Amino acid sequence: MPEKRYKVVHTDAHPHQVIEEERKELDKVHAELILSVCKTEDEVIEVARYADAIMSVFSPLTRRVMESLQNCKVIARYGIGVDNIDVEAATDSGIIVANVPDFCFEEVSNHTIALILACAKKLTFLNNGTKQGHWDHCPEPMGPIYGQTLGLVGCGNIGRTTAKKAQCFGLRILGYDPYVDESTAKGYGITLVSLPQLLKESDFVSLHTPLNKETRHLIGEQQLKLMKSSAYLINTARGAVVDELALIKALNEGWITGAGLDVFEEEPIAPDNPLLKMDNVLVTPHSASYSDVSFATLRRRVGEAIVSVLSGQWPRSLVNPAVKAKVNLAKGDWSG
Repeated sequence: MPEKRYKVVHTDAHPHQVIEEERKELDKVHAELILSVCKTEDEVIEVARYADAIMSVFSPLTRRVMESLQNCKVIARYGIGVDNIDVEAATDSGIIVANVPDFCFEEVSNHTIALILACAKKLTFLNNGTKQGHWDHCPEPMGPIYGQTLGLVGCGNIGRTTAKKAQCFGLRILGYDPYVDESTAKGYGITLVSLPQLLKESDFVSLHTPLNKETRHLIGEQQLKLMKSSAYLINTARGAVVDELALIKALNEGWITGAGLDVFEEEPIAPDNPLLKMDNVLVTPHSASYSDVSFATLRRRVGEAIVSVLSGQWPRSLVNPAVKAKVNLAKGDWSG
């Protein structure tokens, strides 16, 4: 009898998606790759019900989806966050969840610094004015960067990489992260403080947390009111870490001076979102992690994770270690 061919479904493969790196890896186990774009639970279930593996970016992988998957052994998430995946449900169903936790430190931290500089120096305003023929139109006030305070909400790998780079500009660095110890933070020039203190003292508040139950709307109306009226909010993490309606109110009413945003609660951002009409808001399309090199590496690592599991090995980064009690990879047993 011919050897069974594994079926791998990519649930977020847009028309121009580059998938060469994934295909090179999947060819090692002669897997069939099926490309789709799934925005609902039903769409995921329809295309992946009998899949052996799933590649995912944003598609909803909920408990209902997990319980509908007949053969799935592994879900590989492009990137660090797994907020679109019900990890507990995956574990209950004996499905391995893998991610790429060391992805895009340099890219996101660079983008964060770029947003800080662009906001502080009002580059969008100056660029647009100069192109319109206005030469002597430097906005007031325009504060310095050197000697100001950057507050990092989340001091994981990306936050710490941002801190190292920010010190080159003479920024004082505060940090809030209940999961990072003081000595680790100090090694990166970060002084750990409470969230309220960070918000009160920072000229730039930059978000670097994952999105989960603890961090959803971590920055809301109460927190925005604590910030300096001259401060900027920078978000390259996840849109829902911020209560967007509260942020719009804060910007309209002058609680803070402006914002640099790469992520939004609804993506793609709606054309009528008030944030797109504000001169004091700089926006980019969830692109902070992107570079040709970083994405090629990411695609390869996602493929590697799936190939590892289908070959009877644990992936390099296992999100749900509790699944080991349900899966015996050495025997190729995914039945629990």
